[in-house]
This record gives sequence, C-alpha cells and structure tokens, in this order.
Amino acid sequence: NFKNIAHDVLQTHLVMYQNREDDNAYFDLLEKVIYNHYYTESNYDLLEKCDQIVGEYFEMIENSLIEEIKHFKPEVFGVTAYKCTLPTSLFALKIVKQFNPSIKTVMGGGTFNESHAPDSPNFDILLNYTKNTLDKILLGQGELLFLNYLQGKLEDSKRVYTKEDIGNEILHFEKSKLPDFSDLNLTKYPYLAATASSGCIYDCSFCVSKRVSGAYRTKNIEQTVSEMNYLYKEHKNQLFFMTDSLINPVLTDLAKEFIRTGSSLYYDAYFKVDQNACDVKNTMLWRKGGLYRVRLGTESGSQKILDFMDKKITIDQIRANMSALAHAGIKTTTYWVIGHPGETEEDFQKTLDLIEELKDDIYQAECNYFLYHFSNQAKEHEWAKYRKLLYPAEYKKMLLFQHWTLELDPVREIAFERVHRFTQHCNKLGIPNPYSYKEHVEADKRWKRLHENAVPSMIDFLKKESYIDDNKDIIIPEYTTSKREKEETDFCF
Repeated sequence: NFKNIAHDVLQTHLVMYQNREDDNAYFDLLEKVIYNHYYTESNYDLLEKCDQIVGEYFEMIENSLIEEIKHFKPEVFGVTAYKCTLPTSLFALKIVKQFNPSIKTVMGGGTFNESHAPDSPNFDILLNYTKNTLDKILLGQGELLFLNYLQGKLEDSKRVYTKEDIGNEILHFEKSKLPDFSDLNLTKYPYLAATASSGCIYDCSFCVSKRVSGAYRTKNIEQTVSEMNYLYKEHKNQLFFMTDSLINPVLTDLAKEFIRTGSSLYYDAYFKVDQNACDVKNTMLWRKGGLYRVRLGTESGSQKILDFMDKKITIDQIRANMSALAHAGIKTTTYWVIGHPGETEEDFQKTLDLIEELKDDIYQAECNYFLYHFSNQAKEHEWAKYRKLLYPAEYKKMLLFQHWTLELDPVREIAFERVHRFTQHCNKLGIPNPYSYKEHVEADKRWKRLHENAVPSMIDFLKKESYIDDNKDIIIPEYTTSKREKEETDFCF
C-alpha cells in the first residue's frame, strides 16, 4: 500500500524540511518517520534521496509561485489547506510575504476539520507559527465568509473568522453559482465536479464528516441536472465526480431526472451500503440514470468491527450490494479501515475472506490504516485517554505539529503489517487499486470481462471521440417510463 502510506510520510517530511536546524537530528527523525510507517530500516543513501526530492520540490514551488505573483499582482493570496497540502501551503505563505509583505494572506480548508481542528493543540501551534505570514483564517463553509472579508464587512482586528461572524449564514444551493473551470487545463482531469447534497446523516466512529459539515441538506434535483448539462456543453466532459459525502438519499431522484431529460452524463459518488442497493431493479435504474462508480465504505469483514464503528450495516448487506451493483456494471470502489481499535487477527482474517469471496464484484480495493484525530471523531472522548505522542518530545520543534497514536490493540506496527498483507492479498486475487493511466486501462478491461453491463472505460471518456450513451441500452426489470405509477416508485432509503 505504498502510495497511500507515502502521502503521510511525505507530508511529515515537508514540514520537517522547513524547520531543520541540525542535519544529524533531521536525518535521525526522517529515519524514524519512515520506520513508523513501513517498519523497515532506511540507509543513508535513501534518506539523502528523499531530502533531495523535497528540496527540488520546494524550489519548483517557489519559482512558479513568484512568477504567478509577478503576473497577477494580487492584493489577497488565499490557500485551501488539506492534510496533504498544508505543508506546501505554509511554505507558500512565507514566499508570498517575503516577496511582498503588503499582500494579505488567507487560509481555509479541510485541515481545520481534522488534524488542525480549533480545539486541538495543533491549531494553536499553527496560529503561533504563522503569526508573521498568515493574516486571516476562515473556519467552516468559507464561500460567504471569504466574500464578506473581501468586501471589508468583517472586524479587521480579528484573525480567525467563523460562520458566527456572519450570523451563521450559509450559502444556499439555489443561490450558488456554477464553478468556473476556465483557468484549468481540463485535459489533466478525468472528471468535472458537481454537487447534489452536503453533509452526512451518519456518525461512524472514525469519521468527522457529520460533525463538521452541518445538517444534511440537498439541492433541487432539476437544478443539479441542469447545471451538469450546462457544464457538459461548456467543456464536453461527460464524466462527473460528485462532491457529496453521501449520494444515497438523492440518487434515485437524480437518476430518474437524467432518464427523463434523456441526458447521458455519468457520475462517480460516495455511497453507503444500504438495503435499497440489494435490489437489482434499483441498481439498474441508477445505471440507466448515469451512475458510473460508487465509493463504498465497506470498512471490515467483521460484523463486530462494523458495530464498533457504528456503521449500521451488515455483512449480508455488503454481499448483496456488491452483487447488485456489479450486475448493473457500476464500478465498485471499496474502502477498508485496517487496525480499528478492537480489531483482532480473527477480525482481520474475516476481512480478507470477504474480499476473496467478493473478488469478482469488487472493481477496486483500497485500504487505509485507522487514523486517530485529536477531536471531531465520534468516539474522541472514549479514545482520548489512550492517546500518546508518536515521536519523542525532542523532535517537537522540527515536527512542528503533534502526531498521536493510541495505546490500544491492535498496536500501530500490527495495524501496518495488516495493511501490507491486505495489499498482497488483493494483488494475489487480481483486485486492482489503480493510480496510473496504465493501471486504469487494465482495471477497466478486467471489469469489462467480468460484467456484461460494465460502464464504459474512463479512457473512452478522456478520448472524447464520440458522445457515449450506452446507458440508454440498459433495461430496468419491471420498470417502464410509460407507466406513471412505476416511474414514481420511491426507491430512496
């Protein structure tokens, strides 16, 4: 599982690189960071190579950023920081202020929902570390906050703004404008972005979505489809990624509206295992209505662990969902959490066994080790008494931010060992986890061989050689658009 784990190693390294003072301590810590993720020793040549890569990366960022500042001459410079982009965002803020201290700098983003939540030590550390480089922080849904800041409507003496500073107002879907993709080279992206809802109605133990996104709300379906059709006409891209945390509540209505309008647009979305997806009539309806790929939080093959997670699903539902979705040809990306507190070797083996049982109905299998956050997780209070720092206190200044692990079974090393076994098991079964262009080509060929109703290859959409409308050939069991009562059947859960 090199690529997923490497993200975390790289982000820690990017922070260390900016705060190194003593080379011996720096390389000692880098060796520890690699060991705490791969549990293998590193030689000095490897450490030097990693250091060289990061140095070249920051040089490239600095040169390109200065060129952008010279070209645009901005009054305000904003960064959206996630876990994977925060270190580079911090570096960018320094470069901007060094080049022109009068430029106002602003930061928002998902990092403030997880690793740098306002009630975590890392938030205070970030405030102090950026006191000379970051002018304002926007917390929460930032569209209206940022607009109010640019219009000079916020109290300038404050450094951190929340939605309370604008009377808890949010941007309603019907008032939001379409995204402007004109500055992007869309040939670099397989998807356009669209949204049909916001928030989540579930509260799984390891997740923060429900606690940071606010109440679950949906966009008018006609508006959603109209916007997606407009974006297609503008950019000629039929494939969309839905930014929703959970597509289930709106999926049937969305599919029906696409069928009604005769549009052949395809969309990829996060999906929760549920009872409705056990029925082929529903999955075929969704396939005909454009559903291209679902990203399922299957998480574990152990019912005990699913209950610990408060997933509110069963193993039998996972089996039935996978079968019905695959029968419709919809790509099934499955996400698995390895090393959740309480997971035993027997529980983990059940995960491997379930994957083997369902191998032909799984398009992709991606796992992540259980990641503990200081706050916002559903079981944060239960887990807090077991947390400890991952690295020795002597490296605190170079690491800048704190990293925690839990003194609970399975211990970190065992969890990572299971992650590696998971990947080996999927490789043996021929289940891909594609990243590269070539890997996607091979994964789509496999899916086509396995399932008669398989959706078109992603590469077919990238080529844009013709308008793809294979969804119109899909026949829905016991469904006909000529009977009003059938069309209006409520498939929503």
